[in-house]
Formats: sequence, C-alpha cells, structure tokens
Amino acid sequence: MTSSFQALGQHADRAASSEALGQHADRSASFQTPVQPAAARPPSAQPSAAVPSPVTAPAPLTQADIDREMAELHAAAQQRISAGAVLHHPPRDYAPYRSSLLRHPRQPLVAVGGDPDAVELHGPVFGVTDVTALDADLTRQHLGEPLGERITVSGRVLDRDGRPVRGQLVEIWQANASGRYAHQRDQHPAPLDPNFTGVGRCLTDDEGRYHFTTIKPGAYPWRNHLNAWRPAHIHFSLFGTAFTQRLVTQMYFPNDPLFRHDPIFNSIPDDRARQRLIADYQHDLSSPEWSLGYTWDIVLDGPSATWIEEGR
Repeated sequence: MTSSFQALGQHADRAASSEALGQHADRSASFQTPVQPAAARPPSAQPSAAVPSPVTAPAPLTQADIDREMAELHAAAQQRISAGAVLHHPPRDYAPYRSSLLRHPRQPLVAVGGDPDAVELHGPVFGVTDVTALDADLTRQHLGEPLGERITVSGRVLDRDGRPVRGQLVEIWQANASGRYAHQRDQHPAPLDPNFTGVGRCLTDDEGRYHFTTIKPGAYPWRNHLNAWRPAHIHFSLFGTAFTQRLVTQMYFPNDPLFRHDPIFNSIPDDRARQRLIADYQHDLSSPEWSLGYTWDIVLDGPSATWIEEGR
C-alpha cells in the first residue's frame, strides 16, 4: 500500500504543550532591578538581609481534578438537554481537554507555501492509487504477521433517513497493539511493530457496508494531565455525498475502563451520542481461531448523526 507514514500526524494530543499540563514556571514573576555597588548606595538604600522566596511551579493536574471538572460539565449539559437544548457537537473549547485551546486558530489564517509534505496532516495520505482488497486488511500489508489481537470491524454507512450510502470511501488509522502510532511524533516508550502500518481504506458496497480486518489498538498515555491515558480507539474519515456530511470521528470498544477518565470522549455532552461511538461485539462476525468481530454503524447527518472528532 502506498500510504504515507509521515502523514499520520493526528496526535497533537500527545504533543500538547507543557502549559496544558500546568507544569510551566510562573511567567509573571517580576524581574529584579539592577543592584548598585555598595559604595554608590546611600545608607538608607542598603539591601536588607531578607532572602526572597523562590517561585514554585503549580502542581500538575491529577486525574481526580479532571474527573471533577468533567462531572460538573456533564451535569450542566444534562440540565440544558432536559430544558430542551439540542446539542450537535462537542464544544470547541473543553476545559478538561487542556490542549483543545491550542487546536483551533486564534489569529487570521495565513497561506502556507513551500513543500506541501512539510504540512502535518490529520490522517494518512494514500495517493491516487486504486482501492484494493489489501487496503482493508491491515494484517496482510507486510511480510510478517502483526502482533496483537486480530479483530474484524464492519458496519453500515447511512444517511439521515437510514438509507445506505453506496461507494463511500472509508479511511481508518490507529495505534498498534502496544498503543503506538507509526508516526515520527509518537515517541512514547512502547514498541513499534514492523508488520503493522495502522492505516486502511475500503469502499462501501451496495448496502452501505464497510469491512476491515485489523489489530485491536492499545491504550496509550498523553500529556493532558498527570497519568492521562486514552481508551483504545480507531479513527474514521468519510467524505459523504455532500459537504455537510464530512466526518472525522473515533470508534471505541465496549466496556473500556478508561471511558470515565478520558476528556476527549467526555467532551461529548450527550450520553446517548457518546454511546453511539462505541462498537458492539458480535460473536457471529468473529472468525473461528482468527478474529473477534465488532459492528459499528456510521450515520452521516441528521439527529442521530455520528458525532465528529473533538467537535472540529
């Protein structure tokens, strides 16, 4: 497959700045004025013996801090929903997800010149080659077998009226079984798998169905707060049949203990919408002695639409 590993850089969440962690020193600390030589100072200006106290950095946020913030925001969102509010997307700025403040422009946009490959992209780049069956089987893209639990992921792509969307290009990318992406910015100490690229694509059939064989991704740490971990997930990208149907989202796995601690998953205020991002285990889709099966339908628009990734 001709996908570009270097274009996988969707993980600015791991590279969140130290400011998002609350680990930076107090930048507002005042500078000391220059000290005059003792002979040039009048007696009244002699320095006192007091020693200034050192400036200490604020303590990093803990998981308990983040959990408390998310609980308060969930309660406020449920009050709005109970009052009749209709919420379609996660908020652009979600306080528990510290780097959400850094993930959208604050200044006017500027043109980026030079080498287009120098611009980090949100997902993989496949080029202009045809989609083949090998693209949809992430376990057969290299000479050896990838490590980890094989899974089959299948579902239907539907419009707002429940009609299948045929011939839809579905692209995915994910971490390997150790929770590491095949991308130069992912440098956390987990092993890379030389037999796993972590990207795939397919076209939906006449029933709007897609089908992937892959490896279940692992959880991984990120720098949102102290001891922050992301639940296992697979990124999906679809263009739909209209501009309003463009979708980049994440599929999660059932019963993940990290759900309650993850600010990205919990940035979706509506619990029903969060649940629609979780795949269902389907034993009939599992292959004997080969893979476990999961189903996950994607709705491109309408009141039951699959929510977009991080509200952007």
